[in-house]
This record gives sequence, structure tokens and C-alpha cells, in this order.
Amino acid sequence: MKIGVIGSGSWGTALSLLLYGNGHSVKLWFRRKSYLDEVKRKRENFLYLPDVKIPEEIFLSADIGEVVDDSEILVLAVPTQHLRNVLSLFEFFDCKNKIFVNVAKGIENKTLMRVSEIVKDVLKMNENYCVLSGPSHAEEVSRKMPTAVVVASFEREISNLVQSVFMNKYFRVYTSDDVIGVELGGALKNIIAIATGIADGIGFGDNTRAALMTRGIAEIVRLGVSMGAKFETFAGLSGIGDLIVTCTSKYSRNRYVGEQIGKGKKLEEVLKSMVMVAEGVWTTISAVELSKKYNVEMPITSAVYDVLFNGKDPFVATSELMGRSAKPEVWGIS
Repeated sequence: MKIGVIGSGSWGTALSLLLYGNGHSVKLWFRRKSYLDEVKRKRENFLYLPDVKIPEEIFLSADIGEVVDDSEILVLAVPTQHLRNVLSLFEFFDCKNKIFVNVAKGIENKTLMRVSEIVKDVLKMNENYCVLSGPSHAEEVSRKMPTAVVVASFEREISNLVQSVFMNKYFRVYTSDDVIGVELGGALKNIIAIATGIADGIGFGDNTRAALMTRGIAEIVRLGVSMGAKFETFAGLSGIGDLIVTCTSKYSRNRYVGEQIGKGKKLEEVLKSMVMVAEGVWTTISAVELSKKYNVEMPITSAVYDVLFNGKDPFVATSELMGRSAKPEVWGIS
């Protein structure tokens, strides 16, 4: 099939390599032409996925029309907060028969929209939309390490097709019909990864990390179910699976942000030092607003928000979390 990958970060590049290896015709869109020229010369996305060669057969372009126009599948690998602006460029093309595969993991600020809602809002359609998510760092996928993910769509035919397009001997794809749950699991786990990173930076141990991950998935489930997701989705690859890898991996940008803050750095300083985007920082803002909208208590998320944006000392935030009123382990899910 003809596939256009919109977004040339580490994940967009890794998926381009995977899809090319599966026998598809792949085009990869770059936002900055000056950087694209260097990538073309080196055939390597040296800032985002170094030491991985890009085959000559993968078409690289900064002209979005060249990538979108004749593609049958469009992979959306753009950070969520920038996706609306990129999608607005699609109005010049006939997209009604194209399949959209979202691989970003975030919730738009202000609108509080998930990516499927942004696509519907901008393009006035989402029947051909699906989300691919799970524990899948680009650095490992690009080196063909065994990985399993899930693809969720509103239409079974779409998820089955995308499953067949992406799946191979090292990249296993399961299907789901829970778009809400898969999108929320991928987005919200980044907040918990920031929390575990803060704990690691402070110097807390395995007990703390395990507590944050376990209680973190509990509050993700509370919000997700309140928003219409299926409880069981969060026990799968896009829920607990993605949470585990993002909270523990050396490749996790969100865990890195938290770790640096735990060591005493300011958020602005950390973000300026990073080449890639940590979506969880901005998802934290949306998640706090959603918790208020749906009247769902999310203490870890709220604590992360206070540390990131209100300057609360991480030790104070930890003390307040530990000092909350006693509760049964399972609560708040009807």
C-alpha cells in the first residue's frame, strides 16, 4: 500500500522503516526543510533516531502535498498539541477515503479533545480513523526487537486492515474496538511516568515506583471509565503495558523530565535541553481539567501538576500523597 507518515520524529521514522520492511511504499514528511536536507545527505535522522540508516527507497519530503496526496494510509506521528495545525493543511486534499492511523499520545489543551476528536473536528470525519498504541519505544522497534501493540478503531474492517499492514515477525498487533480507552491509556500513563521519574530523581526506591505505577493505573481507570472507556482495556498493552515501559525505560522522555525535576531542575530548563517532546507535560494540564469535568479524584496527577506548574516541592507533594485519608484499595469505579 501507499503510506504517508506525517511527522519525522523518532516514532514516525521507526514506523516508516517498519512499513517499508513490510513491503509498502512509504513517504515521510519533515516539517523543517533545512533539517530534511541534512537527513537526505546522511540518510539518517540523526537528531531523533541516530545510528539507524534510512533506505533510499523511503521518500523524504518537506512538501506535505507530496506525502498526503496519493497515500492510502496516513500515519499521524505529530505531537498532539501541534496536530490541529498540521491537519488544517489537509483541507486541500481529498481525504475521505484515506485511513488515518494515529500514533501520538496526548490530549489537546483547552479543548480537552482526544486525537480522534481532533480529527473529526478538523476533517469532519473519523470513520476511517484508528489509534495504534502500546509499549513501543522507537529505539527498539527500529532495531527489530520483539514488540506488541494494539490498534483500535470504530470499524472492525479498519483495525483488521491496519493490523495486517503493520504486523510482522517482530511487531505483533492486536485489535480493539475501544478507541477511547486506547487513546486515554497512551496519553495518561505519561503523567505517571513523570511521577515515577520525580521519585527516581529524589532517590526513592522500588517500593515507591511500584506504588506510583499501581495507584497511577487506578486513577487512569477511574477517569477512563467515566469517559466511556472499557475497564479491561487498561489491563492490556495500551494501559498497564505502556505504563510499565514508560515508567521504567531509559528511553522514556516523560520519565526523564520527572527525574530531572526530582534532582532539582526547573521544568523550563529541562524542556529547553530536550530535542524531543515529552507529551505528558502538556497532558497533565488536560488531565487535571478532565478530572474536574468528570468529578474524578486523581491525586497523583494533581500532585504532578502542582510540581510542574505551581512550583511545589516534590518532597511536600510526596508527603501530602502519603498523608491522604485512609481508603479501601478499590474505590471510585462504578
